[in-house]
This record gives sequence, structure tokens and C-alpha cells, in this order.
Amino acid sequence: MNKKHLWGILIVLAISAFVLYTDLKTTPIHEIQKAAQGMNWFAFVLVFALMLLSYICEAAILATLAKRKDEPKRSKWSFFRIPIIQALFNAITPMSTGGQPSQLAAMVQMGIEGGRATSLLLMKFIIYQVVVLFAYVLTIIFGFHMVATKFSALAIFIVIGFIIHISSILFLLAIMFAYNWTKNTTNFFMNLLAKFIKKERVEKWRSATMEKIETFYSESQKLKKEKKKLLVSTFLTVLQLLIFYSIPYVVLMALNVNASWLAVTQMNIMIIMFMAIIPIPGASGGAEYSFQTLFATFVSSHGALVLGMFLWRFATYFFGMILGIFGWIFKPKKISSRKNN
Repeated sequence: MNKKHLWGILIVLAISAFVLYTDLKTTPIHEIQKAAQGMNWFAFVLVFALMLLSYICEAAILATLAKRKDEPKRSKWSFFRIPIIQALFNAITPMSTGGQPSQLAAMVQMGIEGGRATSLLLMKFIIYQVVVLFAYVLTIIFGFHMVATKFSALAIFIVIGFIIHISSILFLLAIMFAYNWTKNTTNFFMNLLAKFIKKERVEKWRSATMEKIETFYSESQKLKKEKKKLLVSTFLTVLQLLIFYSIPYVVLMALNVNASWLAVTQMNIMIIMFMAIIPIPGASGGAEYSFQTLFATFVSSHGALVLGMFLWRFATYFFGMILGIFGWIFKPKKISSRKNN
């Protein structure tokens, strides 16, 4: 971790402290105390257990993809620390840009060669994006009307987040299934840009984009050949996302609020779409605002809503940061990969 990352942590803490101060200033303390006294403590613990289980699923995906007959067995900790380190760097970098590089660094630290680590992360990324595509599309089809009818201003930002997500996912799928068309289309847009921007700059963009297209296509073809790994990893990804998306519902259970799991989960997915367009580490401020805005539908007491928001935010954000710091400090034993004969 460098000074830039420390600044990211400080920015996150400062914004979160301001949000906490603002909420406590406008919420009578006795309302929060009343909500806390009636807390369902089993559900409270379950919130954090689910978050841990989500990280375990992600670690299992990487272990499944990395498994080779000719390699020594690596520790469970070496795989578990990868998603928690990602959680830390996702939280402290704008638009979660530090997550992927931090995973790569963690895999190199455990002895996986850099090129292969990149390949494994790309495979995991492909599976994740395909599963997320279905989750987002289904949510917009069946759940968007809940937001559009009550929170039209927030709905616009959710649509923007949805378009950004879906555009990137469709581009990746185009590489997998329409490789030549994607390359030709990319060249067409680069030639168009060259008419308005310096050619040298456009050529750098073209070169970098084409390199990424080649790499992504190569890894997607490898993944198609390993059907067992593909099926197991897809199942684990679906399970991971179901667990993660269900956490707000369990938060409401902790507050003794009766709600539909489906409705709450759809709201949560839309919050995640909204958070994607906030260019602040961890989407601080925007995440809290969107949670309170959307979940006011289910929680009548403002004190319970504020308490629920901070429980959700701590479990899904700060809890991962804390685990990630330990993951970064306690490095596993480095085991070098054996070369195939």
C-alpha cells in the first residue's frame, strides 16, 4: 500500500464520518436506541456470516480455476486472502479500479506466475460478468417499476449505471462470440476518433484495446474447453451473488422488518448499479444516500433506517476493508508452480 491508498482510506473515512454526523444530527438518538434494543441479534450475526461466505465462494472459484494435477496444494488462506484484498482496494480506489491489480499482486505473492494469474483472473471475470448480466437484466425488467414510480430522480442514475454495466458486458460477450466483428468495429471507431483527436494518441488507444481483445478472446477460448471448471465456477458465482445480494434483506430481518426477499434484493442490485457511476472511493456518500432513499419503502422508523444503513454499509464495505488489511499483512507461503512436462 502506498500514500495514494492511504489517502483513499482517509477520504472514505472522512465522507463516512460526515454522513454519520449528518444522519445523527437529524435523527433523535432515542429512535436509534429503540431500534437497537429490539435488534434480532441472530440476524445481526448472520449479516457478517453471509459476507464471509461470499468471500469464501469467491476464493473457491479461484481455487477451482487454478487447480492443476501437477501442482502442489496451496493453503485455503492463500486463496481466501485474494477476495478480501480485492475488497480493500475496491473500497479505497475511485470506481473500484484497484481491485483487479491487487488480486494479481496477491496471486503472485502466493507463487502463481504473473501471466497465469492474469489468465485465471480473466476467466473468473468472464464468468462473473455473464452471471451479473442476467441479474441486472432481470432486475430492470421485473423491479425497475418500483423505483421509477416513487424515486424518478434516482431512477435516472440507476439507468445510467445499468447502461454502463451492460455496455461493458456486451462488449466482452462480443469478443467471445463475434471476435472478427468486434475487431472490425473497434477499428472503425478508432478511425473515426482519429479525425478529431491526435493520431498518435488514437494509435496508442488502438494498440492497447486490440491487445486486450486478443487476451480476452484467448482466455475465453481456454475457458470453453474446461467445461467442468466452467460449470463449478458458474455455480459458485451464482451462489456468491445470491448471498451478497441477500444481505440487505437480512439487515431488515435484524431490525425486525417484514419485507419480500425478492423486492429487497432487486432494490439492492439497483443500488449497486447506482454506486458504479460515483467516482469516489467506495461510492461514499452516494451509497448511503441511495440505501436510505430506496429502503425507506420498507422501514417506517427513521432511526431504524439509519441503523440499518450503517449495519449494511459496515458489513459490505468496512468489514471487507478490515479483513483486507489483515490479508495484506499476513502473506501465505510462496509455492512455485510446477511446469508441465
